[in-house]
Amino acid sequence: MGWLWAIIVGFVLGLLAKAIIPGKQHCPLWLTTVFGIIGAVIGNAIARGFGIDETSGIDWGRHALQLAAAVVVVFLGDMAYSSMRGKRQRA
Repeated sequence: MGWLWAIIVGFVLGLLAKAIIPGKQHCPLWLTTVFGIIGAVIGNAIARGFGIDETSGIDWGRHALQLAAAVVVVFLGDMAYSSMRGKRQRA
């Protein structure tokens, strides 16, 4: 059940990150989901560093850090994907 939850959260975070980033992103949906999962893991690590990983109620701070990390990962990942895809098409 943990893997399914990670995929769902990664999917939602990836889509939210794509909506926040201006312009068109070129990476496929499955890669956006992977980037979202990576962003969630990084956001959890940052939240743990700040001491807000486990609180009573809804962890708004942790969720905000997950989203911020997902935005950065999706942005950088899409740049890398576009760069690699462009080199493949020119060859």
